[in-house]
Amino acid sequence: MTIDDLLMQLNTSALWIPAAGTALLGLATGTVGSFAVLRRQSLQGDAVAHAALPGVAAAFLLGGRVPIALVLGGAAAGWIAMVLVTLITRRSRVPFDSALAGTLAVFFGLGLVLFTYIQRNIADASLTPLERYLFGQASFIREPDLWVIGGFGVLAIIVIVACWKQFKLVSFDPAFAASLGFPVRVLELLLTTLTVIAVVIGLKAVGVVLMTALLIAPAVAARQWTDQLGRLVILAGIFGAVAGVAGTLASHLLSYQFTRAGAVPTGPTIVLCAAALVVLSLVFGTARGWLWTLLHVKALPSEPG
Repeated sequence: MTIDDLLMQLNTSALWIPAAGTALLGLATGTVGSFAVLRRQSLQGDAVAHAALPGVAAAFLLGGRVPIALVLGGAAAGWIAMVLVTLITRRSRVPFDSALAGTLAVFFGLGLVLFTYIQRNIADASLTPLERYLFGQASFIREPDLWVIGGFGVLAIIVIVACWKQFKLVSFDPAFAASLGFPVRVLELLLTTLTVIAVVIGLKAVGVVLMTALLIAPAVAARQWTDQLGRLVILAGIFGAVAGVAGTLASHLLSYQFTRAGAVPTGPTIVLCAAALVVLSLVFGTARGWLWTLLHVKALPSEPG
């Protein structure tokens, strides 16, 4: 492949619109996912992704065909699922993980039933392929999707900046936050809502199964480089954006390079790039990386005998 061929392949809106969308998505999910990791609620994103499916299907059945209508439907279903998990946990002896798993299964099953009904009984269902929200097809991101991802992603980041002190206190010590008079339950519900937003806007790009990885991996990678929350959130957003762009570029170039193998899926490639960032951070991170820890231990002075 010559440089001219490479530039020709890169100079196309079919690449840069999805790349911009996945970069914005990675920025939003990395930022929001930092709080999910700190609060040890990483699986919440997985539950939201699965629970959003019946909302997407319901919005379609009610006439929603544009991306924002489907996203709002998915967000409503995901938010209802998380509220239901909270109610079950607080008003019964069912533990959080069991309530989360049960709610995930019920909502996901309902979503699959509705998806099957739509495919078999709605005449124009093929014009808006809902399976993209199930498996993810980032290469099909278009300008309307870009506006939805960017708009909701920026909104989530603005809320985090505006409520920074409250979110920081609730994430590390909710009991102390309650003693100071902070509305802990409201703040936790707001964080859950931000998680719902971050997950739902990425379903079309990454899909239900892999969406959790894009929410958690950037924060896990960033955690190996710093112990300060501010730097952690910024790094997680950067890592998420890098994974989105790198995965989209790699998928695009590999699809052209190996045409006989068919198109390389963009969503899984993005997740693999995020996983690569995690591995590199686990090894070379300057706060908790294995190599850094090993060198630091060796550098410590030995105790006198």
